[in-house]
Amino acid sequence: MDGSKHTDTAPVLILLGPPGAGKGTQARVLQEKFGLVQLSTGDLLRAAVAAGTEAGKQAKAVMEAGGLVSDEIVLAVLSDRLAEADCASGVVLDGFPRTTGQAEALDGMLAVSGQRINAAIALEVDNVKMVLRIAGRFTCTGCGEGYHDSFKPTKVDGVCDGCGSSDMTRRADDNAQTVMSRLDAYQLQTEPLISYYADKGALQRVDAMGDIDAIGERIAQIVSSVTA
Repeated sequence: MDGSKHTDTAPVLILLGPPGAGKGTQARVLQEKFGLVQLSTGDLLRAAVAAGTEAGKQAKAVMEAGGLVSDEIVLAVLSDRLAEADCASGVVLDGFPRTTGQAEALDGMLAVSGQRINAAIALEVDNVKMVLRIAGRFTCTGCGEGYHDSFKPTKVDGVCDGCGSSDMTRRADDNAQTVMSRLDAYQLQTEPLISYYADKGALQRVDAMGDIDAIGERIAQIVSSVTA
C-alpha cells in the first residue's frame, strides 16, 4: 500500500518518536495549520470515562483495578472518537500505536470505514542530545503549553506566552538516568513500527533535533503532500 496516495476519506496521520521528540508540540501545530484533531491515548481514555461511553465504562473498570487498558478497549474508544463530526477533517495520532500488534489492529479498524494511515511521520533524534533536551522541559499548568530552558524559553521569564500563567511544572522523571531508560524502552518496543510503516510505503522521516519551526515546516510539507 502506498501511503502517499490521496483518498477522499479523512486523513489519519501518526507521529512516531521517543519521549521528548516533540510529538505533542508538532501535533498541536498540525491541528492549527490543517484543522486536524490531535488524539492522544491518555486524553481519549479520560474523555471516554468522563462521558460514560460503553468503551469508557470498560476502561474505567480496568483503570480502577490498577490494570492496563487492553488494545481492544483503546481501539473501541478511538473508533468512537473518529466517528465524531470534528474528526471529518482528519486526525493526528499522538502516542498510539506503540507496537506492531497495535498497528495491525488499527489498520483493521480503519479499513472498516475505508480509512488508512496516510503517513507515519517518524521524528528522529540523537539519544545523547535528547537527554539534554528532556531535562530542560517544563510545562504551563494553566494551559498545558510546553517550554524548554534552552530551546523554547518563555518570552518573559516564568510567564506563559499563551495564557499568562506563572504556574510552571517539571516532571520528576525528567532526569538523565530515567530519560535514557525511557529511550531504551522506546527503541525496543516501538522502533519496529518504523519498519512496519516503511513496508507499507507510509513512512516519512524528519530530523527532529533542529529548530522547532523548521521541523514543523517539514512536517507540514509532508501533510500537504498526502492530503492534497
